[in-house]
Amino acid sequence: MIHNNRAKKLFAAVAAACSLFLQACRQSAPRTPEELGRGAYFSFNCNRCHRIGHMGNTDAPDLTFVGFRHTKEWLDLWMRDSKSWKKDTVMPDFHLEPVTRENLVAYMASLKGQGLEGERPWNEAKLLKDPVKRGAVLYERLGCAACHGRNGQGGYPNNNVAGGKIPAVIYAADGYSREELANLIRKGRRPEKEKPDGLEPMITMPAWGDILSDDEIGALAGYLYSLRPPMSKEDQW
Repeated sequence: MIHNNRAKKLFAAVAAACSLFLQACRQSAPRTPEELGRGAYFSFNCNRCHRIGHMGNTDAPDLTFVGFRHTKEWLDLWMRDSKSWKKDTVMPDFHLEPVTRENLVAYMASLKGQGLEGERPWNEAKLLKDPVKRGAVLYERLGCAACHGRNGQGGYPNNNVAGGKIPAVIYAADGYSREELANLIRKGRRPEKEKPDGLEPMITMPAWGDILSDDEIGALAGYLYSLRPPMSKEDQW
């Protein structure tokens, strides 16, 4: 009986030691750049302006799909010196150390919608009955405003493109049928270079058909069509 008690105590002690050892290994295991970048994201209070998934604010572009919209090269440029890309940006310069910036870029590049766990917000029952409102939620949550502006007004820069700007979409209905617009959203587009021998434009239209259904793309196209202001008498025949 005494030997049994000793064996039990010894087994319990070994089990406890193993548990502590495994816990220490987990704590000391090197963290990935994405994990470190996520930590930096919250330490710099980026969520006070931005939103990822269900967490954050709406004062600045939604970042839930930022890794699908932008390349690592552009993300690095933006975090290194955002005002060199967009002079009137309100995003502060955090004077990031290179390693911190690299980790943040890795984290941002990894964000491709996985933050929206469960039902996506644009698939709520009330929105399924109103395609235009559903499209508006898609436009917001996909981060379309980060390139085309809120309400499709445009004004955001791109390099080596005509006018130096990403096209506004408020008048998309004038240039495309709904089917053509949906197809453009589905397949994406690389803008034409203003200077043929110049650098490639850093911002391109992603192929949203890779992650959206035809039904979702149709709702987004319908919302863009709804942005067209009413025609004035001068515009009418």
